[in-house]
Amino acid sequence: MKNTADYVIIGGGISGVTIGYFLMKYGAKNVVILERDYLAAGATGRCGAGIRQQWGTELNCLMAKFSCEFFENAKDELEIGDGIDIEFHQGGYLLLISTERELAQTKKNIALQNSLGIASRLLGTSEINEIAPALSTEGILAGAFHERDGHLNPFHTTQAFARAFVRLGGIIHTNTNVSRVTTDRGRVTGVDTNRGHIATDCVINAAGGYSQQVAAMAGVSLPLYSVRHNILVTEAVERALNPVIMSFSLNFYCQQVPHGSFIMGRTCENQPRDLRVTADSAFPVAMAKTITRAMPPLKKLRMLRQWAGLYNMSPDKCPIYSAAPGLAGFYTAAGYSGHGFMLAPATGQSMAELILGHAPTLPWPRLGLSRFEKGDLILEPSVV
Repeated sequence: MKNTADYVIIGGGISGVTIGYFLMKYGAKNVVILERDYLAAGATGRCGAGIRQQWGTELNCLMAKFSCEFFENAKDELEIGDGIDIEFHQGGYLLLISTERELAQTKKNIALQNSLGIASRLLGTSEINEIAPALSTEGILAGAFHERDGHLNPFHTTQAFARAFVRLGGIIHTNTNVSRVTTDRGRVTGVDTNRGHIATDCVINAAGGYSQQVAAMAGVSLPLYSVRHNILVTEAVERALNPVIMSFSLNFYCQQVPHGSFIMGRTCENQPRDLRVTADSAFPVAMAKTITRAMPPLKKLRMLRQWAGLYNMSPDKCPIYSAAPGLAGFYTAAGYSGHGFMLAPATGQSMAELILGHAPTLPWPRLGLSRFEKGDLILEPSVV
């Protein structure tokens, strides 16, 4: 393993590899990614990998729109060969609305989205049934739909970015655990790992659910916590659902992946706020009740397995892209609050611009740590 680097990225999930790719794309040299396990071993490989542009703030709409357009062109942008397919299925996102308050907010969201070039639209129940015949519209007032939203394969997508990063000259070390970020006189000087020390004056914290622990190694405090979220997958059946179905008020999301399985999840109460990703025995029962009310034909499906991953939560449920105050050379990309995968291309570009001193092409300056001290929180109404 090399003992020097110009840039060290801690974390080999989707955020780490996209940051590495954009750094290299913009001309950085000697960039190293350190992953304690295998690529996508953490939250990335445990997520539903949904991609939606239907948000309620201009910032998130623009970040999501950039990311979706990147994924649409990823085959050319990342020079993906025939041996890998990121499986971007653009069947749309159908957001179900079950309260008058939610309906009023959705109308505002759609007006904003349309003004930014996102062609979302409001649907009545008859239109919902046309798009998703298996869906029950009992108790549903309306739906919001954008046909260019969808979902990806998180493992293949991470590998595509990693291969592009390596092709540009980047280096990835898996099974490499960082134990300390070394500093001297207010500057980063390197990282200690189980495979030796790497001297560097720039460390990027992209450690997902472990971001606050990595920051603490450098003496940096982040206003984040990690919480367990559950997910399950069913047996594969013939295609019966094209869009991703999601509802904030009914508390679920569900999608059918290309090989036929349904992947679904919901927010459960009283989940541990630590690093546990053990199975919650109450989740599949609650999930089954929720999804069979929404989609009665799914009663016949058999669950194959369940798992859990970490949401890394920020105070306003929006990510942090920031340099560390008081410690030169330490940067953080974390706190995605369950939306890290869908924003990954925007994360990569934004962090590369921040680190390299480029002018912002997206509104990432709003996502700095200072917003919490100033009370300048991003009040996003459309989060789970």
